[in-house]
Amino acid sequence: MAVPDHSIDPRILASARKEFLEKGFEKASLKGICQGADVTTGALYKRYKGKEELFCAVVEQTVKELYAVANERGDRDPRELSDVELIKCWDMDGSDMMWWFQFLYDRHDDFVLLLTCAEGTRYSNFQHDWVEVLTKATSSFLAEAQRRNLCRKDVGPDELHILLTAFWTTIYEPFIHRFTWEQMEEHCRIVCHLFDWHSALAFRILE
Repeated sequence: MAVPDHSIDPRILASARKEFLEKGFEKASLKGICQGADVTTGALYKRYKGKEELFCAVVEQTVKELYAVANERGDRDPRELSDVELIKCWDMDGSDMMWWFQFLYDRHDDFVLLLTCAEGTRYSNFQHDWVEVLTKATSSFLAEAQRRNLCRKDVGPDELHILLTAFWTTIYEPFIHRFTWEQMEEHCRIVCHLFDWHSALAFRILE
C-alpha cells in the first residue's frame, strides 16, 4: 500500500502563497504553483477544484482568526458597561493598537493577499467587507452611548462605516506598502494621535 505524502498540501499552499503575492490572483498560474511545489497538476486537482479554491485555502486560517477577534470584541453587551467603561471603549489606546498591528503583522503575507491580490475571488471586496463587520460590531456601542447622552447623536451606522473606513485605511496602507515592523511601530503611534474618537464623537467628560 502506498504511503500518503503528507508534505504535499503544505508545499502547494506555500507555493500558491508565493505565486499569488508575486502575480496576484488573476495572473497566477496553477502550472507555476505546481512547479514551485514540485507536484503534478493531478495532485493539485485532487485537493482543490481550481485556483479560487486554492486562494481561499491559503488565506482561510487568517480569515477565521480575523473574524474570531471581531466576534469576540463585538459579543460584549454594551448595556452591561458603566458609563466610564463605555466611553473607554473609544480610547485610542497605544497598547491595543499595537496589538492589532502585531496581530496583522504575524499574518502579514495572507493579510496582504486579502488587501491587494484577491481580485477575482470571493474576497475581492475584503477591505469593504471587513469594515462592514466592524461597523456592525461597533454600532451597538455607539447606539448605547447615544442613548445615555454620552456623545453626539447625529452619527448613524452609515457615517460610522465611513469613519471606520478611513480609520482602517490607515491600517491597510502600511501593509500594502510593505512597511517593516519598525515602520509599523512608528506608524501605529501616529495613528493613535491622528484618530481622536472622543473628540470626533463629542463624548462627555465624566467627573
